[in-house]
Order: sequence, then C-alpha cells, then structure tokens
Amino acid sequence: MDRLYFKLFWTFFKIGAFTFGGGWAMISIIEREIVDKNKWIGKEEFLDLLAVSQSLPGVFAVNISVAIGDKLRGMKGCVVAALGTILPSFLIILAIAMFLTPEVIKNDPVISKIFMGIRPCVVALILAPVMTSARAAKINLKTVWIPVIVAALIYVGWNPIVFIILGGLGGYLYLRRAEKLIGKGKEEAEK
Repeated sequence: MDRLYFKLFWTFFKIGAFTFGGGWAMISIIEREIVDKNKWIGKEEFLDLLAVSQSLPGVFAVNISVAIGDKLRGMKGCVVAALGTILPSFLIILAIAMFLTPEVIKNDPVISKIFMGIRPCVVALILAPVMTSARAAKINLKTVWIPVIVAALIYVGWNPIVFIILGGLGGYLYLRRAEKLIGKGKEEAEK
C-alpha cells in the first residue's frame, strides 16, 4: 500500500487527537502540517480549500481533510483523511462517555478546573488562524471593515450563508469589473 495513505491518515489523526476547540482551532495546525511540513499543497491553494470547506455543510475539519485527501489520492485519500480526522474524536468521546458522566465533570473540582483551563487556550487557537488567514487574504486598513461588519452581523443573528453568497457575488462582480478595466486599457493602448 502507498505510504502516503498512512502518512495522510496519521497526520489527520494527530490533528484530530490534539486539537481542542473544533475546526477553526485546527486551521493553524492543519496549515503547518499540510503546507509547511509535508508541502502537499501551497498556501494559496490551502486558503482556497479553507474557503470551500467552510462554505460546505458539515464539520469543517472533516471537509478540509476530505478536500486534501481528494487532492492527494482521490476517493481513497478522502476516506483515509476523513477517518484520520474522525477516529480520535470518536475514541475520546467514547472514553468520556464510559468514564466521565456530566455529574463527575461538574462535581469533580480537578476535572472542572482542567476544562476551565482549556477554554482560554481554545480562544487563542481560534484567533491564530484568523490572523494568519487575514494576512494571507491581504486584508488591510481599507478592507478590514468587511470582516468586522460581517462578524458583528453574524454575532447578532444574521445567517452566515447570506454572507457566503454575497461574498461570492461580490468577488464575481469585482472580477468582471477588473476584466472590463483591463479591456478598456488594452483598447486605449491600441489607439
């Protein structure tokens, strides 16, 4: 069997096992493993897969692992990467369900303090990829208002799907406008 399958499985298994806080907390770790360490895809392609994975229904971590698995080895790669991502959570939840009931978590001061200590780390794990993504997406002082307003509107209850559609439409219109300007520039240069 191709060694890449094992490496793909093991990479996503480690990410799934040692990342708390869900998909956004995983982004910087996934990027480091996939882009920097293994060099399976480039930074730009990672950002594109990130956008697509976040836009699709379902669990973000599984979506991005499937996209990367598909890129590397097609359908088999999808399955291997998805299993690597899902299996640690399944095993951890199974162990928690067997040994840690909600009463134990709530009433045991040590376990309660452990979970309280994890919370701030999860916030940091979420903020790190947001900053990296903002830098890679070339967000600057002129454009920072867009994600700030979108985040505020989502926070107050707007549906994120609206912004995905508006973002896609805005990108399309921007591209069309840029193509027209380039076309006009060529026409003027030819005159």
